[in-house]
Amino acid sequence: MNSSYVLATVTFVYGLAAFLYVTAWIFKKEPLGKLAWWVTALAVAGNTTGIVMRWVESYQMGIGHAPLSNMYESLVFFAWTIGIIYLFVERRYKNAIIGVFATPLAFLAIAYASLSPNISDRIQPLIPALKSNWLIAHVITCFFGYAAFAIAFGLSLMYLLRLRSKQGQNTLMNLLPSLHVLDELSYRMILFGFLFLSIGIITGAVWANSAWGTYWSWDPKETWSLITWFIYATLLHARNMRGWQGKRIAYLSILGFLAVLFTYFGVNYLPGLHSYATS
Repeated sequence: MNSSYVLATVTFVYGLAAFLYVTAWIFKKEPLGKLAWWVTALAVAGNTTGIVMRWVESYQMGIGHAPLSNMYESLVFFAWTIGIIYLFVERRYKNAIIGVFATPLAFLAIAYASLSPNISDRIQPLIPALKSNWLIAHVITCFFGYAAFAIAFGLSLMYLLRLRSKQGQNTLMNLLPSLHVLDELSYRMILFGFLFLSIGIITGAVWANSAWGTYWSWDPKETWSLITWFIYATLLHARNMRGWQGKRIAYLSILGFLAVLFTYFGVNYLPGLHSYATS
């Protein structure tokens, strides 16, 4: 059994967790929500096992590097970071309904990695520019930021749905956490993500200088990372200095996550130093 098989199996465990969360929400079955948390925890454990196995396999092949170097590995790690952060959020806020909007994102990330014919799961040697200890620091911090923004995106969608149903009789939407809780939790996730994205950009700049002799080259990935950073910086400024809350923050959060997705996926199809769309 190799790591790719384990991670492909984990894909379906994430899918089961998402299904259980949705079912618990629709049919108002609290025990299913509790079961969904444990299934998510099992998926994260399997995800962790797959990452460690892949790391060990790379050493057995004589390559020996952290499994964070291509699209397949980054998607697997993205799913793991979403899962880890979500498990903490549910434990902290005691509301399983949040999983309806969070676990599908982890499932989609790892499903795209495992099932897409355009993504190779082969372990490959690092190109010279990637042979640096900064690789781990840069990728880990960026993806914890991305994962926090992904959960904030889900929370923002929940906020808008809850707001729309506030005056109505939609019992499903009324099961969502209160507007205040959703707004506050979304803010906390964005603040967490912004911190890690900032560290990711800094470590990336230091790494770029050691690899290519310049801290910043206006590569498409770098440019869109900066655009994403400015969107979330604007959101935090508007909230803390202008007192923005609620709907306007939710829309900015959604816009920010769309920028994250383009930074992660879209620019890989543009020529640049970070292009690895089909790797």
